[in-house]
Amino acid sequence: MSSSQPVNIEALLTHIPLFNGLAPEEISRIARGTREIHASKGDILFHKGDPCNGFHLLVYGQMKLAFTSQQGSEKVVEILSQGQSFGEAVMFMEKPYIVFAQALTDSLLLHISKNVVFDELSRDHNLCRKMLAGMAMRLHQLMNDVESYSLHSGKQRIIGYLLREIPDAETADKVAISLPTNKGIIASRLNLTQEHFSRILHELTDLKLIVVEGRTIHIPSVVKLRKHEG
Repeated sequence: MSSSQPVNIEALLTHIPLFNGLAPEEISRIARGTREIHASKGDILFHKGDPCNGFHLLVYGQMKLAFTSQQGSEKVVEILSQGQSFGEAVMFMEKPYIVFAQALTDSLLLHISKNVVFDELSRDHNLCRKMLAGMAMRLHQLMNDVESYSLHSGKQRIIGYLLREIPDAETADKVAISLPTNKGIIASRLNLTQEHFSRILHELTDLKLIVVEGRTIHIPSVVKLRKHEG
């Protein structure tokens, strides 16, 4: 990882939803406590147990948060894409990271220091509400994941995932979606083995609910697929 290619941090911060509505002088203060990180595919951003001195914003690229079991198997907790932030909760708890972060593609991130965040929160209660809302959404998604793993079959989990990947603006019944990363990582995210994931894709293909072309999944009828979600 490097930060050798300078970027306009203030301009990037201005376009991040979390900081919408902040005055230029507020953006400038945050920028002074922010550094850019250029991560190449495969780079580890931090390891489990590393100290957390701020939180990260993903400007572009893709990251995964994961942990490794004592048996050596990997469990993907989250797949992060452009515009998402991570590490806020651990920062507020002042605890070490409980997962590791790895770049799935070449990525640009901003690291905003804990000190500058705490200073701005003491000045701007609206920013505090935005950060709380963001963490609440993540917690809600985590609860949904726990419910899915506990109550839904592997097939239901995969169908639900595919349906969530359809863009909100898409209204056609026949759609194609592009998986954001390889099937092994998605399988781990859904708490499935890669073999089980592939077997279910074959089953959905045999039912003519999907057509798989590499990372592209064609859905001939969203309505029919939704009926199998359970």
